[in-house]
Amino acid sequence: MTGTRSWQRWGFGAGIVALALVVGGCSTVGYYWQAARGQLAVSWAAAPVDRVIDDPATPEDLRTRLRLARELRDYASRDLGLPDNGSYRQYADLKRPFVVWNVFAAPEFSVLPREWCFPIAGCVSYKGWFDEGRAREFSAEVAHDGYDVFVYGVPAYSTLGWFDDPLLNTFIRWPRAELARLVFHELAHQVAYAAGDSTFNESFATAIELEGVRRWLRQHGTAAELAEFEAMRDRRRDFIALVLRTRARLEAVYAGPEDAAAKRSAKAATFERMRTEYVALREQWGGFRGYDRWFEQPLGNAHLASVATYTQRVPAFERLIVQHGGNLAAVYVEVRRLAKLSQSERDAALDALAPALSDTGRGE
Repeated sequence: MTGTRSWQRWGFGAGIVALALVVGGCSTVGYYWQAARGQLAVSWAAAPVDRVIDDPATPEDLRTRLRLARELRDYASRDLGLPDNGSYRQYADLKRPFVVWNVFAAPEFSVLPREWCFPIAGCVSYKGWFDEGRAREFSAEVAHDGYDVFVYGVPAYSTLGWFDDPLLNTFIRWPRAELARLVFHELAHQVAYAAGDSTFNESFATAIELEGVRRWLRQHGTAAELAEFEAMRDRRRDFIALVLRTRARLEAVYAGPEDAAAKRSAKAATFERMRTEYVALREQWGGFRGYDRWFEQPLGNAHLASVATYTQRVPAFERLIVQHGGNLAAVYVEVRRLAKLSQSERDAALDALAPALSDTGRGE
């Protein structure tokens, strides 16, 4: 970590707070201050991977995982054409299970997420906090205003190249394919970013992570790992399809002429139907119960919005990869072009590739 880099980080953090003083009141300043302080804490906790590996005090299991992460990082740039920079070449132990906690919110009778707008990232469909307690306090405030809310811990996020994002204790011990998936996903965010379009950004990164992991496992994994990855991908698609079918059903309910009481009753019935259909899915999966915790919590529109944000446009990006014969460099050029379009132009282009998943399953 050079002195220049250190001053750049402090300057960026100070710039965030100064900008907050211009754009909002005390609550805005407080939010930007916790964001700047949290990001700087992550950066200052990071040390080069090679140094951590060579440190005699480093546990052997961590040393092994860091070597794997180093290989994945090299593969990402060499074979997938993802940015070759300092991201994921450092490691930080944050002494907590997640780096941030995101808050999703949606109105009681809408499947569209509430958005929050920021100077750099534009408008996004969630708000992140570096402290779980603060995130839950904020979610309670939003719920008091009548929104459905969902708080979940996030193991990693991308600063879009503003900082060198480090490997973290929050995910370093994940299974090999899962670790690869996360690294490829977060680096993909540095390829292209459409301000104010969370679904575009997350769906693109998800498509690249899936393509990247598949390629990496074919070259460096075992047959068992590849089979498990394909099974995981199929189960995930089934889960997403179920969530988006439910989302479409609720859209119809909310658009109807019934009064609030009737819509509330239909909403509860629709979520109960989703849980019943999940039980049937588990049977198809041979008893796999990996999504049980998600379905066991009180569910609302915000939960559906969180899934749609990350997956709704994945088929369009997968189709784009096929159209370019798997040439990811060409895909990245096209994605950067799409990111520069207006929202309506971008949506039309993606619909031409593959209609949004939210448009499937209506009326079922």
